[in-house]
Order: sequence, then C-alpha cells, then structure tokens
Amino acid sequence: MTIGGEHNPNAGASVKRLAPWRRGCYARHMPAPVLPLIELAALLPARGALIGLDLGQKTIGVAVSDPERRLAAGVETIARKSFTGDAARLLALAAERGAVGFVLGLPLNMNGSEGPRAQSARAFARNLAQRTALPIGLWDERLSTAAVERELIAADASRAKRKAVIDQHAAVFILQGALDRLQRGNL
Repeated sequence: MTIGGEHNPNAGASVKRLAPWRRGCYARHMPAPVLPLIELAALLPARGALIGLDLGQKTIGVAVSDPERRLAAGVETIARKSFTGDAARLLALAAERGAVGFVLGLPLNMNGSEGPRAQSARAFARNLAQRTALPIGLWDERLSTAAVERELIAADASRAKRKAVIDQHAAVFILQGALDRLQRGNL
C-alpha cells in the first residue's frame, strides 16, 4: 500500500487491529484517546465491559464492569514493578474480559486543581494509550480511597486486610461512580 508517496508493506495488516474511529487514510498506529469520561461516552459502543483503575504508588487496583455497564466488581491488585509489565497485565485483563475501554481515577485536589498525583495519573494514561487502541476515560476520584477505608473499618477489616484490598476496592468505587454517571445519560 502506498501512503503519502511511500510504500508501507505493513499498512494493510495494521488497519484490522485499529479501533473503528482510528481507521482512516493512514494505517499507522495512533495512541488511544485519553479523555474526560464525558467525552469518552461518545466513543464507546452500546455494550462492552469497562476496566476501572485506581493508580497507587505501589499497586494498581483493578475492577471490571459487566457488559451492560451496570455493576463494577473487583478483579485484582497489581503490585507495580515496571510500566511495561504493568501495562502488559492490564491489557491482558482487558482482552480476557472483552473490555471496550478503561476508566482511570484522576486524583484531583479538593479545590479541583491537579497536583503531582493527578499529573502522574495523566502520564500513566498517555503511556498506556501508546500500547492500546482502547479509549481511556479520566474520572474524578477525590476521596475514593478515604471512603473505601471508612467502609472497610466499619466492616471490622484488620489493618493488614485493608492494606491488601484497598486499591482494588477503590477501583470498584471509581468504576461504579463512572458507570452510574454514564447510566444517567445527558453527559
């Protein structure tokens, strides 16, 4: 195939791997869109699971929705080692679950500004977008970990148990909030 006057022998093969909104006049891989949840909704098909992520410094909490996007459930907590390994595990989970997109918690400050943790989450999203065609939605996760910790304390979970599951539960909290917002429509 000729693109822009240059022969690209891999161009035809890569078109099949690109998401529908990526197919166009150029068959090269472009990064997945990283958007606020409000804008992500327009890119999602009517059905398909979403993967929710709570990005911590040492772990990544992972949750998944049902294909109708009504209920979020915890999947696992990934111990962070390297971005390459973390991304590979996340993409494998997305493939196993037939996911059509990601929802990443964006830890904004209480006044709505972005601090270092939010900038780190955006950088993670941009890097993950380079490895997948699945769109990535950003969802305000202010106080999600604090809310989950209060629930775990109320359930009389030990400190060790809370530490082991808090990021996964926070991912469920984040994803469920995003799902509820998507269900309300009129984004």
